[in-house]
Amino acid sequence: MPPSRFAVPSEVPGLAARRIAADILDGVLHKHRTLDDQLDGASAHPGLKSLADRDRALMRRLVSTILRRLGTLGHLLSRLLDRGVPTDAPRAQSALLIGAAQILWMDVPDHAAVDLSVRLVQSDRRAAKYAGLVNAVLRRCAREGQGLIDEVKLQTLDLPPWMLARWTAHYGEETARDMALALGHEPSLDLTVKADAPQWASRLHGETLPTGTVRTLLQGSVTMLPGFAEGQWWVQDAAAALPTRLFGDVKDKAIADLCAAPGGKTAQLALAGARVTAVDRSPARMARLRDNLTRLALQAESVVTDSAEWPGATEGFDGILVDAPCTSTGTIRRHPDVAWLRQESDIAALSGLQKRLLQRAVALLKPGGTLVYCTCSLEPEEGEQAISALLADEPGLKRVPVEKDEVAGLEEIITADGDLRTLPCHLPHADPRLGGLDGFYAARLVKSAG
Repeated sequence: MPPSRFAVPSEVPGLAARRIAADILDGVLHKHRTLDDQLDGASAHPGLKSLADRDRALMRRLVSTILRRLGTLGHLLSRLLDRGVPTDAPRAQSALLIGAAQILWMDVPDHAAVDLSVRLVQSDRRAAKYAGLVNAVLRRCAREGQGLIDEVKLQTLDLPPWMLARWTAHYGEETARDMALALGHEPSLDLTVKADAPQWASRLHGETLPTGTVRTLLQGSVTMLPGFAEGQWWVQDAAAALPTRLFGDVKDKAIADLCAAPGGKTAQLALAGARVTAVDRSPARMARLRDNLTRLALQAESVVTDSAEWPGATEGFDGILVDAPCTSTGTIRRHPDVAWLRQESDIAALSGLQKRLLQRAVALLKPGGTLVYCTCSLEPEEGEQAISALLADEPGLKRVPVEKDEVAGLEEIITADGDLRTLPCHLPHADPRLGGLDGFYAARLVKSAG
């Protein structure tokens, strides 16, 4: 058979990764889809399957960088564009964001960043007319961009104004600014290990935090790292690993973990010897929890149902962990899409759900049992205020303050009331990528034995 007269054109290396990045950015910014939905599971972007691991990692870092610096990028482009970002071609907007992010914060040659962004708009029918504009703006960004962002580097542009206003009111202007700046850094990988944290820190080229978490800057697929297949550790932010400590010794105790998936806290409780019942309403997330426990060789009973309606065991539980659904504003350093997907109005609706979960937990708890409530939110309605309201409604509950030796001596993460409150700016480090914590709140309550 004679060779074809027309060779199949090969795509420019790296263009597919940037095209998928543009699609995912459009999904977040215009279709209000989460990064998790677009990157994993049944609704993930179909193009991900054909990306090499290196390109997939580049794409994820590109999207995360843009969302983490979106306010700064918006300011920059407003200075570089006389008439603003084109509104009739989303791909032109994405191409400008992708090009500028690479020029300013990523190890990509300027000429490559410009060229690939131009190709990105040329391949889109609506955006193609803006190829010259994209080329000119990004070349100017390479010359002037760093100076323009230096002018505003101490301003808190990368958070929605409503969120920054709330944090300023609750935590104070200086702390709110420190939190916002901490969110601008790409976070490390945090691992909870079964045993011998220093040894795993050495093997994974990381360090051991005072709390026992192993923190590393290794990137790429976690499934390829030493110890994953053997079930020696699991991914869990250092702050998320703290609430289960508040139960104390759980060996042989019956503990219910409400809203348990994907199972990091369930694994901690099971490893400590508790008889754990993990409850979550999502079949897919619960399947992931069971897969994680199988890999870790840990056991827990799993129940797929609405935790707020679950009747539980007749005899009740020695302990209840309520890891409540929330606005997740404490996780922005790892999930930068949260900043742009959440609205202030979400807080009230989620606060109602949190109240129902707490009421159910109190009913499931044995007299003398311990209730630990936690959220990965920085909003007081979902933390401090939720517990204050519960204590006012339930005279049979008493707060048991957290002691500093329970949290590795980190007094700064204990509130005046004795609750746990971690902030993104906590645990500073000379290398900002190795510092910080997710924003978490946790309180420990005990039910009267009377």
